[in-house]
Amino acid sequence: MTTELIYLALTLILALVQIFLPAGARTAEFGSKWNAGPRDETPEAKKPLTGRLERAQANLYETLPLFIGAVLIAHVIGASNALTVWGAALYFWGRVVYVPLYAFGVPYIRSLVWVVSLAGLVMVLASLFFV
Repeated sequence: MTTELIYLALTLILALVQIFLPAGARTAEFGSKWNAGPRDETPEAKKPLTGRLERAQANLYETLPLFIGAVLIAHVIGASNALTVWGAALYFWGRVVYVPLYAFGVPYIRSLVWVVSLAGLVMVLASLFFV
């Protein structure tokens, strides 16, 4: 398995973790009875952490399909090189660092880390055209 595919697999694990983080925060806020119930009406989160974890998850899901596609295309066309490896690494580690920064409400640095992860995605995409 290439380094880029390893980073893709790790990013998918991160996405799975980011499913459970807001779910756990919602259960802590609304109780296990709410969680076990039909959840016909989900109350709005009152604790900032719950909302932040949900927004961090949504933010990952905005770029994740692009990252998946870029890494898989790079793999299929044999475009693996330093640009794809560094791009995949920047995307993954940027996303990892982004979660706690968003959860704890750290401004500016969180945005900078997001830009780093986006730069990683652009690097992988750019490599597709320099095979």
